[in-house]
Amino acid sequence: MFTHTDLARLQAQSLKMQGFIRQQTYSPQNEKTLRRFSSWEVAELIFKVNQSTMRGRLAADPTLPQGTVEADGRQHWYSLEEINELRRRLKVNRRSLMPYRPAGKRAMRAAIANFKGGAGKSTVALHFAHAAALDGYRVLCVDFDPQATLSHSMGLSDVAEEYTVWGIMARDLAAETERMNRASQGAESGTALPRRRLPSSITDMGLADLRAADFIKPTNWPTIDIVPSCANAAFVEFASAQYRHMNPEWSFFAAVSRFLDQLPDDAYDLILFDCPPAIGYQSMNAVFAADMLYIPSGPGYWEYDSTTSFIGQLAEALEDLSRFNGLVPAGTMNLPKVFLDLRFLLTRFEPNNDLHRAMQQAFVKVFGDRVTEHPIEMTRAVEQSGRFLSSIYEIDYRDMTRETWRRARASFDQAYAEFRTNLCTAWDQLEDET
Repeated sequence: MFTHTDLARLQAQSLKMQGFIRQQTYSPQNEKTLRRFSSWEVAELIFKVNQSTMRGRLAADPTLPQGTVEADGRQHWYSLEEINELRRRLKVNRRSLMPYRPAGKRAMRAAIANFKGGAGKSTVALHFAHAAALDGYRVLCVDFDPQATLSHSMGLSDVAEEYTVWGIMARDLAAETERMNRASQGAESGTALPRRRLPSSITDMGLADLRAADFIKPTNWPTIDIVPSCANAAFVEFASAQYRHMNPEWSFFAAVSRFLDQLPDDAYDLILFDCPPAIGYQSMNAVFAADMLYIPSGPGYWEYDSTTSFIGQLAEALEDLSRFNGLVPAGTMNLPKVFLDLRFLLTRFEPNNDLHRAMQQAFVKVFGDRVTEHPIEMTRAVEQSGRFLSSIYEIDYRDMTRETWRRARASFDQAYAEFRTNLCTAWDQLEDET
């Protein structure tokens, strides 16, 4: 016989193990730190220039960051801050090293979503965030998943639930209810409508006093921030249902979109959503706020079957939301929901596996050019990075054979490069912010 007491005891034991794992994985201060990157990585993999060209430019201008030299004196190692200063100050063949960003546009928002757990959503979100940061972009991640894999991988573990998406939604409910009450009291009919009342459990939390920036936490990457998640935020689905009952007119699906509208347009370049493996209040907030929808899937039949179910149920849910069109304010997003781009990305792909190749062909036959050209391959390096809550970009190539590391990185580099191309194309379609 087991009760909630037993479950709480088991969780306490697991939390102790999590602490032990973090001690083994992170720095002695129990904080995740970002490694330095070698001059070889900076030149060939990040800036994509010849090493000798970069060495010559550094020698010609001693005011440029010179990195840290190892004891053997053969390799310079650079922090991400130093890499970004080099990016700002260097030009190669009159070409700027700064990443593409159209003028007058807000940050692009991309949701990584699927119905099935284990499809690689958090892995894709983590690697795309890190690849974009190395590309020179400023990234905000929003972790919608109560499993908090992305938050943990970003080095955050002790997060209060009121600073998660749940807090954002509760804060939005209070703000929208107050706005509706003011509008009702100011109606020209002369007859004030009844005020919508919220319980003290919401109004007394102090969320109304929080700024949008209070929900955003820094990570060990200086150009990546995150709205984290935590296990205690799992009740958001139950709470949101109660909130809708308190105020049926609340456009719950637009809460996160309205939150992001409060951020300065130039605060970030890319906003990535890691979605939970279900269609609910959180995932609907993510897909509604997203400009792009990336759907990762494993290369097996059951993953294909689950992906088919996911897009069907998502279509029905978005169709239901369209009935709100013109009835409620939804921030800068419009109803019915329109995505600037939609892609299917195969993950855990083994190119020498006949079944995987056959399923890839099936995906292409059904979804056509919506399937990305470059799947993410399953390699030993990827498995190792997952065990240590890190991306392949965070792992030092000296910790394994360089060829193993390069193969894994090449797979993510190709997938990210295709993502960036799609993102920039969609970015140009985004309406200018006024």
